[in-house]
Amino acid sequence: MSKEETSLRRVSIFDTTLRDGEQAPGNAMLPEQKLELALAIEALGVDVIETGMPSSSASDYKATQLISEAMTTARIATLCRAVREDVRLAVEAGGTRRHQVQIMATGSETHLKHKRGITRAEAVREVVDAISYAKELGTDHVVLGIEDATRGSDSLLRELVEESVAAGADHIGAADTTGCMTPREYGDLIRRMRSWVTPDIRVSTHCHEDLGLSLANTLAGIEAGADEVQTSLAGIGERAGNASLEELIAVLVYKGEALGATTDVRPEGLFHAFQVLRRSIGLPIPRNKAIFGANAFATQAGIHQAGMLRAPITYEYIEPHRFGRERSILVGRHSGRAVLRHVMEEMGLEVDEKVVDLIYEEHVANRTNGDCLDLAGVRELILDKRAIATGALR
Repeated sequence: MSKEETSLRRVSIFDTTLRDGEQAPGNAMLPEQKLELALAIEALGVDVIETGMPSSSASDYKATQLISEAMTTARIATLCRAVREDVRLAVEAGGTRRHQVQIMATGSETHLKHKRGITRAEAVREVVDAISYAKELGTDHVVLGIEDATRGSDSLLRELVEESVAAGADHIGAADTTGCMTPREYGDLIRRMRSWVTPDIRVSTHCHEDLGLSLANTLAGIEAGADEVQTSLAGIGERAGNASLEELIAVLVYKGEALGATTDVRPEGLFHAFQVLRRSIGLPIPRNKAIFGANAFATQAGIHQAGMLRAPITYEYIEPHRFGRERSILVGRHSGRAVLRHVMEEMGLEVDEKVVDLIYEEHVANRTNGDCLDLAGVRELILDKRAIATGALR
């Protein structure tokens, strides 16, 4: 580790793929599938893995049991309503050690009125009681998770935070539940919440993608002093999803010094974990998604290929091998002749412009979108057309 890396602040990575990610439509997993995915995520070096909400179903309860017994390096987390029975079931399923029991608080006047139909005093009282109960059970870490924090008044949020910390919470989380904030707004909120507690109390982010700003908001939270960030593989989660684990790690790998932050997560295993997730929920690979997208490290544009064939860095800022991916140069109707010449040279053949023109006119120029040749296909064509040309000359 370099001197620059050791001076960076280490940010804890919390993965919510198995809870927020799984509760979105189409993402349901069996307990055994959750266990397989949890092990793949733990292997990355993630700090905390949220297993689910044990009180919500027998499936989440069993998954929490399986994962808590299998984890060797990561802590587990569970989500509870501010209800003693929820807390009891979470502790029963996941134990008290290396377990972050999250108590969900009603964090906005909108939710108090329209969702819960309770007063502010009742909201504070139920959270304090649930946190006190979790501490009575001997739980190592109790987290105040504030739902819809980004639409709550500072007055409400501060009372929830201060009363919860007094009751024994050692961690507070601010959820942008509706994804309504901009980075400046969210960073300011984290900064204010950080000022309401002592340095030993941890602060975490939980950002949604409704405005397409979940990653930007998460980064603003880090810059504002957040100790832990919640993300999910491929950004799956409620509605438009959550901040993407792989995108966050890419930013920390390449821009950590600018942010003053680092992580221990190993990026090379991310794509493998994504493949486990895909098998579990039947998730298709998108074309244009960063890091995991089918085209994230692929190109068929001749102008780009001309540069990349000389030096990949011309158009490739993120190195594919660092994320378990491979570079892919495809030949289609937007490709030029340069890539054909390059492949010939790579094969140790003398460049034959007649063969280049023949392949380009017959097999490249008129290809439709999505119909591309990979380099193996190009090599076969070169050998075939070269044999035909040579035979014709004879």
